[in-house]
Amino acid sequence: MFTLEIGGRPMAVMNTNEDDARAIVEGEGFREDLMRLKSANEALWDGKAPLNLRPSNEEEIAEFEESQEEDEEEDDDEDATTILFLVPLDDEEDEEEEEEE
Repeated sequence: MFTLEIGGRPMAVMNTNEDDARAIVEGEGFREDLMRLKSANEALWDGKAPLNLRPSNEEEIAEFEESQEEDEEEDDDEDATTILFLVPLDDEEDEEEEEEE
């Protein structure tokens, strides 16, 4: 497993090998998602902070595995890459309602 750090802060864990994790992080769509998704009303990534990929530590792996055990609706495809964000994400519907007001 590999962890994505943004500006030195662990943000996401991916259950894949390093090459695949790098391909995800370097993908334009994923980077756009990081700028669109918010936590505490701030974008996960400002488009400038360094993105660092490193092997996940034991605590991050345990958190990932615990989240997978809790999510029983998960597909049985164990080979699929899953990304667990380590920060709480804001609800996009709430954000849209706030913008309309």
